[in-house]
Amino acid sequence: MKTAEEMKSMEEAQKNYVPEKVTPLEERDMQWFRDAKFGMFIHWGLYSLLGKGEWVMFNERLNTREYAALTEDFSVPEYDPKAWAKTAKAAGMKYMVLTTRHHDGFCLFDSKISAFNAVNSAAHRDLVREYVDACRAEGLKVGFYYSPMDWRFPGYFMPELYWESAQEMKKQCWAQLEELMTGYGKIDLLWFDGEWLAHGGIDFGGDNGWRRPLNWETGKYMRVNYFWESERLMNQIRKWQPGIMINNRGGWEGDFHVRERRIDGMRTDKPWDSNDCIADSWGYIPGRPVLSLRQLIKNLTDIVVRDGNYLLNIGPTGTGKMEETQVTRLKELGAWLGKYEESIYHTRGGPVLPGKWGGSTYRENRVYLHITEWEENEIVFPAPGKLVCASGLNTQNFSVTQQDTEIHVRVPIEDRDPYDTILCLEFEKPIQWAGVAGKENDVYGLADGLK
Repeated sequence: MKTAEEMKSMEEAQKNYVPEKVTPLEERDMQWFRDAKFGMFIHWGLYSLLGKGEWVMFNERLNTREYAALTEDFSVPEYDPKAWAKTAKAAGMKYMVLTTRHHDGFCLFDSKISAFNAVNSAAHRDLVREYVDACRAEGLKVGFYYSPMDWRFPGYFMPELYWESAQEMKKQCWAQLEELMTGYGKIDLLWFDGEWLAHGGIDFGGDNGWRRPLNWETGKYMRVNYFWESERLMNQIRKWQPGIMINNRGGWEGDFHVRERRIDGMRTDKPWDSNDCIADSWGYIPGRPVLSLRQLIKNLTDIVVRDGNYLLNIGPTGTGKMEETQVTRLKELGAWLGKYEESIYHTRGGPVLPGKWGGSTYRENRVYLHITEWEENEIVFPAPGKLVCASGLNTQNFSVTQQDTEIHVRVPIEDRDPYDTILCLEFEKPIQWAGVAGKENDVYGLADGLK
C-alpha cells in the first residue's frame, strides 16, 4: 500500500522533472517585431455573446454545460476577418494576435481533440483559418493567443486531488498546440496566457475557508513548468514552427516579455510588448468608453521610446462585428501614424532616456524626439554625438542647440503640437549606444528550479 506521501502526484512530478534547455531566438529572427512597434490584440469567443468580458464563465460561476450550449447561438453572421485585418492595417498595425482559445476552453479552430469548437457551433467554420488568410492578404504578421489552462477541468483548480483530470488538460494543451502549429502554415508569434494552476494558488485556511495564500506569486501553483513540461513543449513548438516568437507566459522565460496593462521602465536587452485595451475590457462589454486619440498616441510613444511594442486589444461583439467607435478611433490613429511613421517604425528606443516630457527613438544617425508633456520650457539631455542639424516633423518654430556635451531644446508654447511635438535631430555619425538592461516586476516566465 502506498503512503500518503507517495500519493502526492504534483510533488513527484516536480521531483522527477529534468527541464530541457530552450534557446531564445537570435535578434535577427526578431527584427520584424522590433520594427513593427504596433499590433492588434483580439479577444473573441463564446463569452462575447454575453457581453460581460472574457472571464464571465468563471466570475459568475456559470454551469459549464449551459455555457457550452452557447455554441448553438454562435453563428457569427458579422464575422469578417478581412475587415478586421484591413482595420488593423489602416491603424498602422503590423501584426495581429487572436485568442484561438481562452480559459473557457472554446476553440475558434477545428480541434480534433475537443469537440468544443467553432466548427461544431452554429458557425460551422474554422474561424482561425479565415483569420490567418485575412492577415496574410494584408501583409500582416500572424499571431496566435493560446491558453493552456481550461476551467472545464477540475484538475486545473485542484491538480493534486484530480490529477488525472489535470493530466487530460495537459494532453489537450499539447495536442491543440500541435494542431495550431502544423495546420495553418507559417505562424509568426505565439502568445501564451495561463501557465499557472489554480489561478496561481489555492489553499484551505481553516475557519477562513478556501483562499489564495500570501505567497501565491512564488508558490507551487505558479511555477509549474514541470507540470506542463514547458521546456520540452517549447522545443517541440520550435520544430513545428522554426523562428516563431514565443512570449514568457508558457512556463519559460520567452523570446519576449509581456507587460499587461502597464508600461514601466525602458528595456533594450530583450523585446517586450505592453498590451492594453482600447475600451477597458478584453472581451466585449457594451458601452465601454473608447480611449481618446491623445491617450492612444501617448501610450504608443511612451512604449516605443522605451523600446517596446504596443499590442492594443479590440473586443468584437458576439456576432463578430467590431464596434464602429473603435474602428473610427483606430483609423484616426492610423492617419496620425501615416504622417509621422519615420519616427516610429524601424527605429529603436533611445539614446535619450525617457522622462516625464517624453523620449526618443533613433535610426542610424537620426534621433527623433517625442515630446508629449511640457513641465519645463526647455528640455536638456546628454548629446549622443555631434549635432549637424535639426528639423521639425510637426512644428517649424523651435530651437535645438548643442552646448558642449548637452542638447538644449525649446519650442514656443503656440508651436507645440497638442499630442506629440516631434523633432528630428541629425548627428555627424550613426548613433552608438549600449542601451539599457531591464528587470521585470512580475513573476511570469520564472520557471521552478530555473530562475
